[in-house]
Amino acid sequence: MNTDEKTTLNVPVMANIFAEGRKPEYLFWVGCAGAIDFRYMKVTRAFAAILNHLEVDYAVLGTEETCTGDPARRAGNEMLFQMQAMMLIETFKAYEVQKIITICPHCFNILKHEYPDLGGEYEVIHYTEFLAEQLNSGRLKLNTAKLAGKKATFHDPCYLGRINNIFEAPRQLLEAMGLKLAEMPRNRSFALCCGAGGAQFFKDAEKGDKEVFIERTEEALETGAGIIGTSCPFCMTMLTDGIKYKNREEDVQNLDLAELVAMAMI
Repeated sequence: MNTDEKTTLNVPVMANIFAEGRKPEYLFWVGCAGAIDFRYMKVTRAFAAILNHLEVDYAVLGTEETCTGDPARRAGNEMLFQMQAMMLIETFKAYEVQKIITICPHCFNILKHEYPDLGGEYEVIHYTEFLAEQLNSGRLKLNTAKLAGKKATFHDPCYLGRINNIFEAPRQLLEAMGLKLAEMPRNRSFALCCGAGGAQFFKDAEKGDKEVFIERTEEALETGAGIIGTSCPFCMTMLTDGIKYKNREEDVQNLDLAELVAMAMI
C-alpha cells in the first residue's frame, strides 16, 4: 500500500462527523509527534491508511487536539499537566469519546492510567494491540511475500513494554508479515530504554561514557537485522539518530510497525 506524502488520505475529523449527527466508535489520538514531527507524520499516515482499509469507524480531533500534558508531568510541571488534561477531558466529553486508539505509548499510558484520576475514564488501546486483534479476527490480512525472509529486531518501548506489559502484540505482527525475528539480548521487560522518554527528549544529555541511544543502537545492529522495528515516536527518533551515528543508513532501516503493516497489508 502506498502511504507516501503524495497519496491523498481521507481522514474524518470529529467536529465534521458530529455536525452530521454521527458519533465515531473510536477517537484516533494522533499525538504531538504524529502531528508535527516530519518523520512520525509518516507513521500517522500509515495507520490512518490501515484504519481506512479496515473500514474502522473513527475520527481525529484535528486542530482541537493538544498535548496530553505527559511531558509536563514527567518534567515536574504538575500545574501545566492538569491544565492540559482538564481541557482535553472537556473536549472528549463534548464528543462523547469512549474509545481511544493511540500510536504513542506515552499518550497511551497517561490517558489510560492517569486521566481517570481527573475524571477522564476511557477504553484506551495502543495500536499494536488493536492491529493484533484485527489480525486474529481475520479482518487484517497480510502478504508475507513482501517481507518474507528479511531479518528484523524489535525494540520494546519502556511505556509500552515494562510499564504496560505489551510485549507479544508487536512480535505477533512482525512474524505474521513473514519477518524473521532476531531478539536483542535485552528484550521485553529487560529491554534497554532508547534514552529519550520521561521528558529526557527535552533536556541535554547527562555526563557519562556513552549515550543510551548509542548503546541501544549497537545492541540492535549486533543482531544483524536489516529492520529495527519500533512503535514509539521517541524511540523512532533516537534509534534513527543511532543508525546515522553508526553510518548504517544504507543497510539498516528503522520502521514503525504501522509502516510495516501498511506495506504488507492485502
